Amino acid sequence: MSDETKPSIGDDLPEPVVRRRRVNASLIWLVPVIAALVGLSLVINAWMQRGPDITISFQTAEGLEPGKTVVKYKDVVIGKVTTIRLAPDHHRVIVKVDLEKSVSDIAVSDTRFWVVRPRIGLGGVSGIDTLLSGSFIGVDVGDSKQPQFDFTGLENPPSVTHDAQGKSFILHSGDLGSLDIGSPIYFRRLQVGRVASYKLNDDGKGVTVQIFVESPYDKFVTTDSRFWNASGVDVSLGADGLKLNTQSLATVLAGGVSFLDAPGPHPSTTPASENATFTLFDTQANAMAPPDGEPHYIRMRFDQPLRGLAVNAPVEFLGVNIGNVVSIRMDYDEKTGNFPIYVGAVVYPDRLGRAHEKLVALAKSKGDNDDLSHMMGTLVEHGLRAQAKVGNLLTGQLFISLDFLKKAPKASYDPNARPLEIPTAPGNFDKLQEQLAEIVDKIQKIPFDSIGNNLNSSLADLDKTLKQVNGQVLPAFQNTLKGANQTFGTANNALSADSPLQQNLSSTLEELQRMARSLRALTDYLSAQPSALVRGRGADTPPPKTDSSNAPPAAKPQPGSKP
Repeated sequence: MSDETKPSIGDDLPEPVVRRRRVNASLIWLVPVIAALVGLSLVINAWMQRGPDITISFQTAEGLEPGKTVVKYKDVVIGKVTTIRLAPDHHRVIVKVDLEKSVSDIAVSDTRFWVVRPRIGLGGVSGIDTLLSGSFIGVDVGDSKQPQFDFTGLENPPSVTHDAQGKSFILHSGDLGSLDIGSPIYFRRLQVGRVASYKLNDDGKGVTVQIFVESPYDKFVTTDSRFWNASGVDVSLGADGLKLNTQSLATVLAGGVSFLDAPGPHPSTTPASENATFTLFDTQANAMAPPDGEPHYIRMRFDQPLRGLAVNAPVEFLGVNIGNVVSIRMDYDEKTGNFPIYVGAVVYPDRLGRAHEKLVALAKSKGDNDDLSHMMGTLVEHGLRAQAKVGNLLTGQLFISLDFLKKAPKASYDPNARPLEIPTAPGNFDKLQEQLAEIVDKIQKIPFDSIGNNLNSSLADLDKTLKQVNGQVLPAFQNTLKGANQTFGTANNALSADSPLQQNLSSTLEELQRMARSLRALTDYLSAQPSALVRGRGADTPPPKTDSSNAPPAAKPQPGSKP
């Protein structure tokens, strides 16, 4: 030892000596210090790399797990779900997500989130890869610059993402039909886009559909393009046979929209702008038809039943469709006690084309009012009447026909009346029904009961007569036939070849022949000697001599002649 206890002087007790030892740190304490420093550096690094915390609300937490479910953008993990809890109202779930700092700029107002799960629908199959890896949250990064940290998640994947190349357009239709989000858009039967969204109009009278056409096909959507609902199957039966028209099997199942250029020799080639508005027609025929122009409401009163007439039934003018029936209403006439039926229709005069233009020009040239009510008055004076005619004999459906009737009775017409009322006339089918009704009335007036009673009496009398004939007349007739048979037998015997009657008849006939020959000779003689009736017959001429003399014999004097 370096320090020793030295005895003090004059004292027996030893003096204490204080020893000082040097402090030597042990190396074992370096391990926790280094671990603490590493942990602190990791925490600092994690804090520096940590992105923003966002919350996403979903209707359900199906397929989501805290600490496992990740957030992917273009199949790259950019975050992870940390906690899941119920919303205060218990109607939704709140999912807290930690994003990486490198993607902190995606937390903007128009960014969309949804849960990617296996989905099978009419539009196809998606999310198959999640069967093995599990569900994850998909992201569609927006274009906005406004930061946002609370989002409402989508229940279905968006049909169009922000980075898709193309244009969006707006379609207005009376109803949605069988369209849905993701329904295909066709151009010349080639799929070029899809339905992005739809909503009911604020007034509840129509539907607005947003579609997206991919690039480079969006340039084919021009200012004159026509869109129509190509959903389902279009079946028509006409004079040229049965026609079946559809775009594809997908449109039959999930619906679809088609578009083409407007008909005409010079269609517009100007591409439509972003979010341009178009009308979605129900059929291709209506889409390609000329513009309807201004609609006009007319009303017609019918005094006969209109079974088979329905709303949307066509209104035709000389066979050309100019409108549709929009209402059918029954009324009561207190004066006559009848129940007239008022039919309202919307017509489009511009569908008549050049005919309407010429009528307007003719009215202006005469200084008349070119309004439809005044022009219709001129047509009514020429016999224009509305008739309910049968359009289909199989179904009995009716349509309204505006046609000119010869010798039509004069009808009252007020051009200033609102709504405009067109005079009507019974249709051909109604006339046929009236004629049939008259025939039935006449048939009902026939006294079938009296005729039947008389016929029964006549049949009873006839039965009695037949019995009398069978009992009395037929036996007597049989006896008469037997007598006639005997008479014919006797006549046959009398006329046989060896019977005396037959021989006498032959002799008589021979005498008659000889007499006929004598009368013929006498007639010939008198023809040659007509004077014999006065002078009598002369002596017969002697036969000629057989000598060689050539002198003719002397003529024998006739009795009574002079020598």
